Amino acid sequence: MSETSPSEKGYRMPAEWELHEATWISWPQPGCNSFPGSYDRVVPTFVKMVEALASSEIVRINVSGADQEKAVRKLLHSCPPERIEFFHILTDEPWCRDHGPIFVKREKSPQLAVLNFGFNAWGYKLSPFDEDNAVPPAVAKALGMPLFNFEHFILEGGSIETNGRDTLLTTESCLLNANRNPTLDRAAIEKKLREKLGVRKILWLGDGIEGDDTDGHVDDITRFIGPSTVITAVEEDEHDPNFEPLRRNLDRLHVMRLADGEPLHVLTLPMPTRIMRDGQRLPASYANFYIANSVVLLPVFSEHNDAWAVSALHEAFPDRRIVPIDCRELIWGLGAFHCLTQQQPAVG
Repeated sequence: MSETSPSEKGYRMPAEWELHEATWISWPQPGCNSFPGSYDRVVPTFVKMVEALASSEIVRINVSGADQEKAVRKLLHSCPPERIEFFHILTDEPWCRDHGPIFVKREKSPQLAVLNFGFNAWGYKLSPFDEDNAVPPAVAKALGMPLFNFEHFILEGGSIETNGRDTLLTTESCLLNANRNPTLDRAAIEKKLREKLGVRKILWLGDGIEGDDTDGHVDDITRFIGPSTVITAVEEDEHDPNFEPLRRNLDRLHVMRLADGEPLHVLTLPMPTRIMRDGQRLPASYANFYIANSVVLLPVFSEHNDAWAVSALHEAFPDRRIVPIDCRELIWGLGAFHCLTQQQPAVG
């Protein structure tokens, strides 16, 4: 275990569109908090997600033990067996983007390392979270990789978005929230992000979308799709609560500059029509897509803006197959495909 800064050793966090060796997910537990009373209804969405990913790369799945592995293997019978690997690593909830390992990469051996940040269930919103908080060290041990331990710095993978070079996007509403790192100001947080993720420039958006219990993760709003290109969610209905926050974020993006001074190229993505359940606005967003080697998983919601979102991602990713998957049940857990996945970069 190392206390040295990853950036000092030449590590950086690759962009999501760079080549993966595998995608990690954590299979949900029947009694998890994320899907109360609806576990059986969300499992088919997980199966479709893994089937699409397995056409692209290895899928590494955290399960509670041998019994759950056996059950999930049966569900994934149509996947190439050489593309599915199981790890007996306990989790509380299925949101691997936030509790899973963040991999960093460098040119010299060992090429990959795992970062272990603290996880407090999005500002103590769910309990328990001890198993989730222990996932990155368990993954590093299973893979025999070096581990950089920063457990006293709370950081979720969904709260950051990098272009793989020198620039990182995040939101004030999440990273500056007192329920994450209350003793750190903006300058201190930026310093930690630079040291640990190998970036030079931090770009700050404002608020997230309504219904997002993460306090505004950037992966529901704005995503890097190239070294200098982002795609960002916009709301056309000026009476929707998301209209003004997303408009203000769009205005910020248009004046932002990368570390080298280059302006961002900004594309737009629609928002789905408001989805309500039990009086609660759900954080449905097409921006919560996941970029795999040959496919892009797109959450859709059986409504008229789905086709617009598919078309926008076809334009953004002309060399990848866009796979729209119905997430009307999954979004009840307040997340979608990007929240569920974590990429492991390829070596070499």
